[in-house]
Amino acid sequence: MNNKIEWIALDWGTTHFRAWAMGAGGQVLDQVKSDQGMGKLERDEFETVFLEHVEKWLVGRNSPVSAFACGMVGAKQGWIEAKYIETPCAPPRNEQLVQAPLSDPRVQVFIVPGLSQHKPADVMRGEETQIAGFLASMPTFDGVACMPGTHSKWVTISKGVVKHFTTFMTGEMFGLLAKKSVLRHSVGGRGWDNAAFIGGVKLAMDTPELVAQELFSIRPQTMLHDLPANEARARLSGLLVGAELRATEHLWSSRDVCIIGDPKLSEHYNKALEFYNCQATIADGDMMTLGGLHAVALSAMEQAS
Repeated sequence: MNNKIEWIALDWGTTHFRAWAMGAGGQVLDQVKSDQGMGKLERDEFETVFLEHVEKWLVGRNSPVSAFACGMVGAKQGWIEAKYIETPCAPPRNEQLVQAPLSDPRVQVFIVPGLSQHKPADVMRGEETQIAGFLASMPTFDGVACMPGTHSKWVTISKGVVKHFTTFMTGEMFGLLAKKSVLRHSVGGRGWDNAAFIGGVKLAMDTPELVAQELFSIRPQTMLHDLPANEARARLSGLLVGAELRATEHLWSSRDVCIIGDPKLSEHYNKALEFYNCQATIADGDMMTLGGLHAVALSAMEQAS
């Protein structure tokens, strides 16, 4: 199999490492995942961790292989800094990649830079590759990409160019409140109640000034009115997502919307937007990452040939 591997795709974030062995036509031949994200590593550990994970793909090869990487691996604290490209701009191209230092001659690693915005100040790493993958499949898209996650992004795209973007700490806030705050006693488990979620969204959309008060009210509702944990959890999410949607209403209420991310999380956002008569297209985040890296890899290999 190893000589059928044409390149390696690498998504290396703060908390995760994911690599795919890629064959002809973008076919996934094998993959490996771990929790050895950038946040756990010192700069001199990246090469060792990378080679440990992909060694099985290098054994017996007749020629060197290139890996194309996105995510926090290119941050200042990562393997090597791939400096941001300032918007407005198209997603990064192969000539803007940064090569990581690597002593093993069997493989070379190229890192995709993230994007920055001067005013208001904002940055992204990893999402630019998902946008590239989405545009590779829908090159004429003109609208807004909603990219839910730990730090949700809303990205305005026109004529293949990222015009503007804004970031919300919605996912991180949910995690902190669910695990570290007084609400942790009320929202345990993984249960879900869509009606409670939409109720939270609607409340935040209608009265955003009351979100902080309503967040706390989840606790006494569980104590005094036996609010089930699945409803409490969904309501917490709905309040936070609703606040995000209220702030971005001027974007999604008037333009085409694509949601790019984890399918389950994307579906929650889609349900909320559907409640307000916004019909969005949904694209799987992993597939868009692979699509973006594939576009960069093809361009780089064509230029090298």
